[in-house]
Amino acid sequence: MSYKVNKEGYYGEFGGAFIPELMYPNIKELQDNYLRIINSKEFKEEFAHLLKDYVGRPSPLYYAERMSEHYNSKIYLKREDLNHTGAHKINNTVGQIILARALGKKRIIAETGAGQHGVATATVCALKGMPCVVYMGRVDVERQAPNVKKMRMLGAKVVTVDSGNKTLKDATNEAMRDWINHPEDTHYIIGSAVGPHPYPDMVTHFQSVISEEMRWQLMEQTGSELPTRVIACVGGGSNAAGAFYHFLDDTKVELIGVEAAGKGIHTKQSAATLAIGRPGVLHSARSYLMQTDDGQITEPYSISAGLDYPGIGPLHSHLYETGRAKYLAATDTEVLKAAFLLTRLEGIIPALESAHALAALDKIKMNPDDVNVVNISGRGDKDMETYLKYFDDEKYQTK
Repeated sequence: MSYKVNKEGYYGEFGGAFIPELMYPNIKELQDNYLRIINSKEFKEEFAHLLKDYVGRPSPLYYAERMSEHYNSKIYLKREDLNHTGAHKINNTVGQIILARALGKKRIIAETGAGQHGVATATVCALKGMPCVVYMGRVDVERQAPNVKKMRMLGAKVVTVDSGNKTLKDATNEAMRDWINHPEDTHYIIGSAVGPHPYPDMVTHFQSVISEEMRWQLMEQTGSELPTRVIACVGGGSNAAGAFYHFLDDTKVELIGVEAAGKGIHTKQSAATLAIGRPGVLHSARSYLMQTDDGQITEPYSISAGLDYPGIGPLHSHLYETGRAKYLAATDTEVLKAAFLLTRLEGIIPALESAHALAALDKIKMNPDDVNVVNISGRGDKDMETYLKYFDDEKYQTK
């Protein structure tokens, strides 16, 4: 069984490039050139240099002693929250900005939900002196105000999107329209492992540094490169793709992705695509997505802006269909409890997205000798207003 993309851009039956004719020149240019560029000596050297001296990699693999005592199992946290800009997103934007310059592009566009990808994109554009436009739904602009201010401080133009439900899907639609209208000079930095080929493969490649580091860090700390399981939150799925990548062929390692159940998978307020969706085409790739019986996209909901997306990356659809990875769903209430628990026990405030991964620890059976690695994909600075809203409610506190 292969879990890697094929030449046509498919993971099993998922992926591909279902693109309108107007987008063909943009995608064909990437398909024809991305492997040559990212495998070149010049790219690898600059990418490694910036990850080390600018992003601050390797990110620590932290043994959470008090969390381990609480769950009576060994809990390790992969600290992507300690990266420059506060999340895993910077790994991808560093790679794509180098790629964009190699392609001769002069302008960058991006979409963002939680704002972390927008901040990471604005950051690398400031680093390289390139103009940047970030599309963001009005709902996300309002609930992620600190990140909007950061983007603007970094020099990006933030375009508020008022179509649809005014969140990530709609921001992505607007960014794609912009790209179609500016094919010659613009590169679109997609923030997750979604979209037409080669984006899922490209973003996964840049994020795979997460699991690459995990292996040698685990060897140093435990004497084995292989954990019992790796757990990561999943919206589009880039942090999970990166955390799973170098363990895909080691089938003894359990891979667990955690989607956003929102108010519950049996309500109409959820973003748990694999739990309630079915295969279809969204944003130019075939994957699982939330849709009505006649194929209309349904509006997702999550307390976390970064998981508020009605689809999932094609790699995850393939891992789900083949059974290589298991996917759970965590409700808003479970997520808040998990976030407050980590904060109290370890002094680490996670992003709401990352707290979905932590919520899985209450849903799986763990043995005392198990080595569980949870990917903390981002820090909670951006979510403080939400946390404070619920902080005094006893139902979200673990006794």
